[in-house]
Amino acid sequence: MSATGFLSQLLQLVVALLLAPLLLGWVNQCRAWLQNKRAPSLLLPYWTIRKLFHKDAVVADNASGLFRVTPYVVFAAMALAAAIVPSLATDLGTAFGSIGARREMFVGFLAEPALLMVLFTASLISGATLLPTIVETLAHRDIAIYPSLAFAGVAFTMVSLAENARIPVDNPATHLELTMIHEAMILEYSARHLALIEWASALKLFNYSCIGLALFLPFGIAKGSSDWGAILVAVPVLIGKLAVGGFALALIETLFAKMRIFRAPEFLGTAFLLAVLAMLVNLLLGS
Repeated sequence: MSATGFLSQLLQLVVALLLAPLLLGWVNQCRAWLQNKRAPSLLLPYWTIRKLFHKDAVVADNASGLFRVTPYVVFAAMALAAAIVPSLATDLGTAFGSIGARREMFVGFLAEPALLMVLFTASLISGATLLPTIVETLAHRDIAIYPSLAFAGVAFTMVSLAENARIPVDNPATHLELTMIHEAMILEYSARHLALIEWASALKLFNYSCIGLALFLPFGIAKGSSDWGAILVAVPVLIGKLAVGGFALALIETLFAKMRIFRAPEFLGTAFLLAVLAMLVNLLLGS
């Protein structure tokens, strides 16, 4: 990897780490406005993470070493993912816990086929399989209407809601044992461990948002990693797109109610069918 490529990926990682809590705060603020509630501060996620880092962690005496290392592994995985998602430029590069883990794996198992179909559709349109190449092809083409991308976009949105534990699949604000998925896995974490988990969750939402924007709204992404002028312009463009996307997410969570956990297969099955339909439309109609 060239020095410019490394620096561009490093910049993407820094931007992701800084903007991920801001995106989460924006979604929470928009949702509060749409529900006629007093909106929390846009910087509340930053303050929460900072406060948690300054607290002493409470760990059970019988907690294993795996319990202690998990927050660091989760955070590192999301940070590495943020470094390779082409957000600014295209460049290669307890019982509660067990219940939540099983539900998380269940949702992930159902969501991954639909996500693969979405990526296959984008690959067929661009003629490539590498995400940066796909994004570069889609971003620098003539403006045209692709029905297959419309179906794929809806499917990706549904998958993103499920994978990020958002309404209607999960409610990140609930702590009801019978319904919570993601929150069930982090109830026993505190202080710096909880801060890393929360930061990683914000990074996951940020990564999915950037993937969706790169695939379906790729304008503003710099071509290559050597044009620093275009990369610097891409930063405010990305912030603007994330602001609109965050408002759309808050609107979805305001208009829809959380579904029962047993309805998740139907929801993600619909996403899979839409993704398959997108691929078939592209194969049969070439659009």
